[in-house]
Amino acid sequence: MKAFKFTFLILAVLFSVHCEPKTKKGQEISGHITKKKVKPSTKELQKYDVAYFASGCFWCVEAIYEDVIGVKEVISGYAGGTEKNPTYEQVGRGMTSHAEAVKVYYDSKEVSFETLVKVFFGSHDPTTLNWQGPDHGPQYRSIAFYTNEAEKEIIERHIAQLKKDKIYNSPIVTQVETITKFYDAEDYHQDYEKLNPNNPYIINISIPRYKRFKAKYPELLKKDAH
Repeated sequence: MKAFKFTFLILAVLFSVHCEPKTKKGQEISGHITKKKVKPSTKELQKYDVAYFASGCFWCVEAIYEDVIGVKEVISGYAGGTEKNPTYEQVGRGMTSHAEAVKVYYDSKEVSFETLVKVFFGSHDPTTLNWQGPDHGPQYRSIAFYTNEAEKEIIERHIAQLKKDKIYNSPIVTQVETITKFYDAEDYHQDYEKLNPNNPYIINISIPRYKRFKAKYPELLKKDAH
């Protein structure tokens, strides 16, 4: 009975933690803020290719892609919906048709779009509809976006291979959509995992998710990956 109560308590704690900051400035009352990294300039980013993905809380997704070899910058934001200029409050409460997503700038000479798709499917569960970890709702749905037919073919081919290899026991529910518009999230969401290491969600959900991916594909991560 004691073991049952303990397990229940742990689950209750984990599922009471959500992808939501304690303040609108990205500050944690009990945590500490690490120094922000120097971001590439807009001009510098223009020389790279761009990919878009949605697979749950963008804090987690951004942190994983930031450490992938060949990725130069990752921006957290909103995509997949029709509303203009959505806010986190709107998206987080399911008041829009957007999903939390990331915009990935990458050097195609160092990493292919196909590898980024591999990272996408290898770092979340594509069989849970509108759900990743403790986060529920269509704003956390799985979407692999494409910007051209070649990218669409790569995504669909990867899904077909996963099905053929019977990687999952349940059907893959990932949406494959063309990207129409991406809206950057508020500044306090950018690099959230790195800047708020003591946030309960980061400790209990984001970092374990990162470590699971790292264990599966260590060869895809940069040497200085956290």
